[in-house]
Amino acid sequence: MSPVMSQLPLAAAGDASEHRPLIISLFAVFVLATLVITIWAGRQTKDAADFYAGGRQFTGFQNGLAVSGDYMSAASFLGIAGAIALFGYDGFLYSIGFLVAWLVALLLVAEPLRNSGRYTMGDVLAYRMRQRPVRTAAGASTIVVSIFYLLAQMAGAGVLVSLLLGITDDAGKIGIVALVGVLMIVYVTIGGMKGTTWVQMVKAVLLIAGAILLTFLVLLKFDFNVSDLLGTAAENSGKGSPFLEPGLKYGLTSTSKIDFISLGIALVLGTAGLPHILIRFYTVPTAKAARKSVNWAIGIIGAFYLMTIALGFGAAALIKPDEIIASNPAGNTAAPLLALHLGGVDSNWGAILLASISAVAFATILAVVAGLTLASSSSFAHDIYANVIKKGQASEKDEMKAARWATVFIGIISIALGALARDLNVAGLVALAFAVAASANLPTILYSLFWKRFNTNGALWSIYGGLFTAVFLVLFSPVVSGNPKTSMFKGVDFHWFPLENPGIISIPVGFLLGIIGTYVAKEKADKGKYAELEVRSLTGTGAH
Repeated sequence: MSPVMSQLPLAAAGDASEHRPLIISLFAVFVLATLVITIWAGRQTKDAADFYAGGRQFTGFQNGLAVSGDYMSAASFLGIAGAIALFGYDGFLYSIGFLVAWLVALLLVAEPLRNSGRYTMGDVLAYRMRQRPVRTAAGASTIVVSIFYLLAQMAGAGVLVSLLLGITDDAGKIGIVALVGVLMIVYVTIGGMKGTTWVQMVKAVLLIAGAILLTFLVLLKFDFNVSDLLGTAAENSGKGSPFLEPGLKYGLTSTSKIDFISLGIALVLGTAGLPHILIRFYTVPTAKAARKSVNWAIGIIGAFYLMTIALGFGAAALIKPDEIIASNPAGNTAAPLLALHLGGVDSNWGAILLASISAVAFATILAVVAGLTLASSSSFAHDIYANVIKKGQASEKDEMKAARWATVFIGIISIALGALARDLNVAGLVALAFAVAASANLPTILYSLFWKRFNTNGALWSIYGGLFTAVFLVLFSPVVSGNPKTSMFKGVDFHWFPLENPGIISIPVGFLLGIIGTYVAKEKADKGKYAELEVRSLTGTGAH
């Protein structure tokens, strides 16, 4: 570990012990506040509708705020800021992709899904198909996508708390990942969707406030001259003008150019297939509220991603790239380090700003992991346990108990994998989850809603084919092995797939297999059921 790393976490003071209590205290306040909210909401959770959908009592604005809190994850705050700080223009492409993706979600899936389903994505897919095989596939896909996304949040939590507490050894970082896993299990098992939604709303407000504060301070530093900010960032990066032009990360080779196209496809199409985002539309009482919640989310998310320009380029302008890389090779600590430098490296204000921004980022991680865990445990309990294993005979009490046990199991898996992924850029990890979601879930959702001929066989081919292709390619990509600095397994190299994101191959495969599977099957689609689903998805008649 470089000497810089050992100094950075506590660089807010010459004497580390002077500021560590302040940092830990501010940090603990944020965590305790969210736990109080979760316990309060958990006492109001009486039945399955409360646990899975928050009783469908949230307004369009509240759900829009919660969707924003669920969507603006560690990838948005930590990963994008780090990617911009290290790669300039190419890093900002993540912001563009995440934002544009919301248009796909709004135009194609938000309202139809809310009208057609009850608690999970599996409700929509199984409506006109054979229940047991489709729900099994939908549950498996939801769990895999959620775990991929959870990796990013765990990695972000590990580097963030390590920075705050000065932890440099691997055992300490793994312990932090385990702590996050325990907290997310508590959030979901106690609070359900109600607790998770309120935590996400509070977190969205805190994150936007933190981003506004940092943006203001960065612009103030450069007299609100954006051109001066960008120029200083390019000069300080050591890259010069190429820092502000396309190609620094994704234009060096033909492979990296293809990787960029793959990344863009995954980001734009992935949101509409993310289970933890899709289930948020079940928490509102009407289709109109679902539309309104997406509109609010677009406004809030759009404003935030504009501010990532100041966060990323501000870090590039004020902090040497070697300092960022020494703290975390993937750049995940750029935003907290920016807060430290803006407040003053040797001042109390620096320590306070560092602790506050880091606490907001940690609250962001906790809110998102709670949403992800809820989505995957709900899918297991409602789709696999209640409708496949128990064949629709499970009571609500048994179903909720299964969801809580699934939460524990998924939490353990996420802790183990998150410990391995602690040195990967969280934005890149999230992009992998987007690719898997767009490969396995999106084709089946769109075909179910809009293609009359689509049948059970097509759904199974699409889900399993897209899921297997995406995961298989990731396993043999540079993300897992082959890169001594950023791969999940360092010191080994078994990769043969050259791209970091598999979307350019796995997403078309998912769509294509859905078509092939539909036509090779002997079964015919139930046109009556499709007509019912069409009316229901467009009008909301009979929903819930």
